[in-house]
Amino acid sequence: MTDVKIISLIAGAAVIIVMVELLRRRQLKEKYAVLWLVMSIAVAVLAVAPGLLDSVAGSLSVADPVNLLLFVGLLVLLAVCVHLSWESSRLEDETRSLAEELALLRNQVEQHHPPS
Repeated sequence: MTDVKIISLIAGAAVIIVMVELLRRRQLKEKYAVLWLVMSIAVAVLAVAPGLLDSVAGSLSVADPVNLLLFVGLLVLLAVCVHLSWESSRLEDETRSLAEELALLRNQVEQHHPPS
């Protein structure tokens, strides 16, 4: 086994271990952990069977398999960024709504029980 395969396997295993530990400690939601677990498994599979990437690149008429790997990686990172932007926007709207509701409730409490 070459050094690159060994490093790739170690990296894939390390990501799996970290994700499982973060899930166990409830510091990461399952929906995010699934993405990283799938990515780490893909890295491990490509480390064990690098010919798989060669055959996929060949069937897609990509000259260099590394170009395909980088392109797919870029697409995955773009998808993650878009998803996190969407989540951030949704949470910002929810936070604003909750702050407005809290202000209204405080106003009602102060009207019924004015400060002494």
